[in-house]
Amino acid sequence: MGFELFNYPHPAVFGKILPKSKIYEFAKPSNAVKELFVKQVEQITWEYKLSPETINIPPGDGVQEIQIFEIRSKVSAIDEEVFRTIDESVPSHVFYEVMLGDNIKLVAAHKRQSEADATKWVTGTYFESEWVPSSKSRVNLPIALRMGGLYSHMLRTLIPGTPKVGESLREQAERFGLLRIKSMELEKLNIKLMQEKQFNRKVEINRKIRLLKDELVDLGPL
Repeated sequence: MGFELFNYPHPAVFGKILPKSKIYEFAKPSNAVKELFVKQVEQITWEYKLSPETINIPPGDGVQEIQIFEIRSKVSAIDEEVFRTIDESVPSHVFYEVMLGDNIKLVAAHKRQSEADATKWVTGTYFESEWVPSSKSRVNLPIALRMGGLYSHMLRTLIPGTPKVGESLREQAERFGLLRIKSMELEKLNIKLMQEKQFNRKVEINRKIRLLKDELVDLGPL
């Protein structure tokens, strides 16, 4: 499933600038993360609020609202800590439309309320589309019976591959997050193997590589 740019109905327009200071106030980021905001982010606009009141879809499956933020970027790749900090400051599900010149890409992570503490949120792996012209055609929001169904459809357009039979959105997102981590581990081990000179160490690295490859087969293709 390829990612889609959606048309959001007029009643969902929010259109307010989100000051970085407000994000800092709620998320309490380190000075290093604040510096990332300064260097990488020009402006954040809270463009749309998708809620039962604005799009006439009832809440459900742990989703009350979906926020659409536009980020005017100064760089081609915003650090993940920037998105994570914004998510920490917003107790809701968020999609980012990142703008750089005449191009746009979508970024979002699977986000849910903590099972241990409903006042806290758990944000998983971030998924993103490729850059496309901002003039790319937009499609109407999919038909959904509940906000959870809408959120699932929107996020799944960003997650690589297809869900396994009976796999929930959370399970799919966590599986691909783990797959990405394991793939990076494999890449590092392959580099280490090429650089290693001692035979015994090569044997051990090869053993780890075989185990990782087996795990990746079980997880599915990236």
